Amino acid sequence: MGSIIKKKINNRNYYYYVESKRINGKPKYVNQKYLGSAEKLLEKILVSEAPLQERVLYSDIADFGDVALLYDLASRLHIRELIDQVLPKRKQGVSVGTYLLTAAINRATAPSSTNGLKEWFSGTCLPMLTGLSPNSFTPQNFWNNTGISKSDIEAMENAILKKVITTYDIDTSHIIYDATNFFTYIDTRQECETAKLGHSKEKRNDLRIIGLSLMVAPDCSIPLLHETYPGNRPDATEFRLMMEHLKSRYEIITGKKADVTVVFDRGNNSEDNVNYLASDDFPLHYVGGLRKSQIKELLDVPHDYYVPLTAKALEGQCAYRIEQQVYGRHSTILMVYNPALEEGQMQSIKLNIEKTTLKLLELQQKLMRRAVGKIKKGKKPTTQSVTAKVEDILKTEYMKDIFFYEVIEKDTNIYLTFAASDETLERVRIKYLGKTALFTDRNDFTNEEIVSAYRSAWHVESAFKQLKNTEHLTVRPIFHWTDEKNRVHIFTCVLSYRLCCLLVKELADKGINTNINQLLNEMSNIKRVDTFFGNPDSPEKVQSFTKGSEFAQQIENEYQLKKKYF
Repeated sequence: MGSIIKKKINNRNYYYYVESKRINGKPKYVNQKYLGSAEKLLEKILVSEAPLQERVLYSDIADFGDVALLYDLASRLHIRELIDQVLPKRKQGVSVGTYLLTAAINRATAPSSTNGLKEWFSGTCLPMLTGLSPNSFTPQNFWNNTGISKSDIEAMENAILKKVITTYDIDTSHIIYDATNFFTYIDTRQECETAKLGHSKEKRNDLRIIGLSLMVAPDCSIPLLHETYPGNRPDATEFRLMMEHLKSRYEIITGKKADVTVVFDRGNNSEDNVNYLASDDFPLHYVGGLRKSQIKELLDVPHDYYVPLTAKALEGQCAYRIEQQVYGRHSTILMVYNPALEEGQMQSIKLNIEKTTLKLLELQQKLMRRAVGKIKKGKKPTTQSVTAKVEDILKTEYMKDIFFYEVIEKDTNIYLTFAASDETLERVRIKYLGKTALFTDRNDFTNEEIVSAYRSAWHVESAFKQLKNTEHLTVRPIFHWTDEKNRVHIFTCVLSYRLCCLLVKELADKGINTNINQLLNEMSNIKRVDTFFGNPDSPEKVQSFTKGSEFAQQIENEYQLKKKYF
């Protein structure tokens, strides 16, 4: 009788059709025909004559490319082991490191709640890669095994960062800081210290928010330290706390003390914060931005005093440099002029002038209609009430400078006259537009180094944008009602983002330029296909993979994922 057998040669499966007979009481192969690899065999099955097609029973399709890529990186970095060293698993069952890594891979590839983790896991290659049953990943199992304190999270992050920084030689002398928040759907009656009503950066002030502060390295926006904090905590307060974290943990994660320059935006400026950065036996250097109110005199410095910036990336820009006291400390102030920025700001101002003119015109006509008796209902306007409305209309930046108005009371009626001054607009352009004021205690930095350091802030902005992405790595929605679960959730999101950034860096070092969304989208098209055929009681299985795009094949070839794991 005939059957199909599998032979493994050089970690690759090959299939043969064989016929056997009993010779001297023992089964012997008497005829053998090579059928091909799994891919070739599947192709033959699908395109052959109808009788053979009818032997195909069913196919299982599992997510492979994106999932295996992240799993492979995490395995090379020993992420599970590093976590488990901090939180050893119980005598039996799945380890904490496995749970958290699985959740991190899920956040990157197909973000779901813990309620959907089991179903997602079963539809991926992870059961085969890990040898674990999807039943291990029920919400109850997950949360029963991931009770993690704030100090545990810090210890896990320290261990992971130490490995990452050493493996990839990440430059940590330059760190970018910022904070954001995420709205939640936590019931307002539920006690939760991390979820509080506060100023939502996504304009959802009706919902409780959770804060996330983040420090990233300029190298591919790789996240370093993070903290989950109450949504009602002021930014300036959180800044100080994160700098404390940096000072206490820097030597642990890098193994050295070095000159560290922190880059931050204007929202974190204060005398207390700047003085704290420079204090104690581990001072931090800084590059930050100043508000216009802090550099009024410098705004009047003529453009003739500015010198061109020589870096190619800063072509067309110029700067004026001066050393003086800022928050009581000797600092370098750099006034930077960017004509492209000026042009963009000018377009915005002109658009705001149009909007403001329409609003003022509407108010003016309404007052006229009331004066001639066309409007009789409603509260009669007064000089004070009309002035208040005009001031509210002019609250957009620069509008009070550009518009002149007069509220006139005549014959018991109120009238409004207004005009926009082109002359004043020109003065605004010359004095304010295209200018950015930077300050630093790195008096040894060149103009170009100061500007480049400050503009690297886009790395942390990019991180927040990605973490608010609805397709990959999204932090939302947040339904967890305990502080512990919220911290675990955000930890897995940051871990997921860190792994993705490292993949982008690895590929960039190989000369392959991509971004997180492109990488994950393209790799997600590589699926593992298990086709079952023959006798339903004991079916034969043929394993194959979908090709994916040319880019996805290139990535697969770089990492040899199929060969490595199957």
